[in-house]
Amino acid sequence: MTQGIVEAHRAGAISSATLLANMPALADAVRAVHDGSAALGVGVHLNLVQGRPLTRVPSLTNKRTGEFHRLPALVARALAGRIDPDEVGAECDAQIAVVRGAGIAATHVDSHMHTHAVPQLWPPIAAAAVRAGVHAMRWPAESLHRTPLAMPRLATNAAVALSWATVRREAPALRYPDHFIGMSLQGGRDVERKLVRALDHLEPGITELMVHPGHPDAMLASMDTYTWQRESELAALTSPAVLDRLRRGDIELVDFRALR
Repeated sequence: MTQGIVEAHRAGAISSATLLANMPALADAVRAVHDGSAALGVGVHLNLVQGRPLTRVPSLTNKRTGEFHRLPALVARALAGRIDPDEVGAECDAQIAVVRGAGIAATHVDSHMHTHAVPQLWPPIAAAAVRAGVHAMRWPAESLHRTPLAMPRLATNAAVALSWATVRREAPALRYPDHFIGMSLQGGRDVERKLVRALDHLEPGITELMVHPGHPDAMLASMDTYTWQRESELAALTSPAVLDRLRRGDIELVDFRALR
């Protein structure tokens, strides 16, 4: 994944990325950031649904494996009041500290599978960001008119938007982009056309455009089903059509530091 992000950044298509603090490839990602351009804004991709935690968080982990509960189980436990908010806060503190300890000044935070939009998880996640002095965050609610007429994706986007409408009012210290585009671009098919169309119809203000470029390998395949689609996204991001559209002069690439 890291190499794909680097390639898209060097091509002039990506200005911001996030790091997963509890994943095996962290050292390679940190090295790539330090070897690359300072123009890339780098934040923390808080992870409460995959792999092992950095702290002891029994309410977030499977007793048998010691790994995080996957998203459906996490949400169910959160709705049932079975998640300890102090554990959520401590794990987020630790993940942010790892990234900053690697010499990276985090520009913002977001979360794997948009878990920061879950109302029961939002308060400790937001508090951890503010404690760390990170005051910018992803706003993951995409306009439903962009979502393809595929019920699973439409339902997911609607659920995230509804949750986010509930929680984002509760942390006035945090700042967000004005708009978000992401789920409507996923799927790996016809990405170039979708990207150009999204760029052609940007609304005034700052829009976060979420993409997942990468070169899939065995490690990625063991953790995620979104594999070949990353190659499609990378090809689209570095295509002449997308790069020419970005260079037309009416779009400025920024990162979350522009919100400060």
